[in-house]
Order: sequence, then C-alpha cells, then structure tokens
Amino acid sequence: MKKIKIGIINFSDNPLPEYKKKGDSGMDIRANENQIVRMNEIKIIHTNILVEIPDGYEIQIRSRSGLAAKHGVFVLNEPGTIDSSYRGEIMIILHNVGEENFIVNKGDRIAQLVLQKVPKIKWKTNCQLSKTDRGTGGFGHTGIK
Repeated sequence: MKKIKIGIINFSDNPLPEYKKKGDSGMDIRANENQIVRMNEIKIIHTNILVEIPDGYEIQIRSRSGLAAKHGVFVLNEPGTIDSSYRGEIMIILHNVGEENFIVNKGDRIAQLVLQKVPKIKWKTNCQLSKTDRGTGGFGHTGIK
C-alpha cells in the first residue's frame, strides 16, 4: 500500500492522529479542549492540529461509529472536507441528537480522518446526455419509502 506523506503541526498535548488497528481506513483525531455538547446542539471542537495535504488529495472528517451509535453524536457535515490549500486548524463540528448532554474531554477521540484522492473535473459541454434506464427519475423513483 502506498503511503502519502502529510505535513502536520501538533500544537496540542495529544498524540498525532493514528490508525488504531491494521486495516483501518480512518485515523482517530482527539479533542484539545473540554466541552459539553448539549442535546440538539451543534458545537465546534478544537484539535490544535494543522496539516499540509498534497495537491490532488483531501482529508475527510468522519464520525466515529461508537459515538454515533452509543451517544447520538456525529460529525454534522459528514464527510467534512479539508482541502489541500487549507493551512488552518482542524476543527470538528459535532452534533448531538442523543437523549442527554455529551461531555467531550480533552484527549477524547472525537472523529476520524480519511485521506482521499480527488480527481479534478474538466467539463465537457454537451447538448445531449446519454440515455439510461433511470433517465430523469429522482427522489423516491424506485418506490422505496
């Protein structure tokens, strides 16, 4: 497996984001502050980590399944995107849809980072699109409710 070098600055006391097990696609990233995310609240959590992503890649921010399943806490704009041109702090937008307030402690693993290759689009203007079985069928066109 090819490994991509990513520049990182860690202004926190936490370890660098890391894969917990062999075969994991996401690296856990930790909170660098104590916060309470109240029921039905959206809160930005600081990590004090900055990265330099090579052109042609992005880092996606994804929920940790355990937080979502056990507490109803997930990354709001999942997947969040960190563009290769961004040099600021990685911040995680958490949303609590659970039935109680959720306490974030400094050092807690709150999200996952996944590196993705991002091909660029070059538009090809075309007056006709090819025909498909689906055609223009949109939301709910298959009858599944």
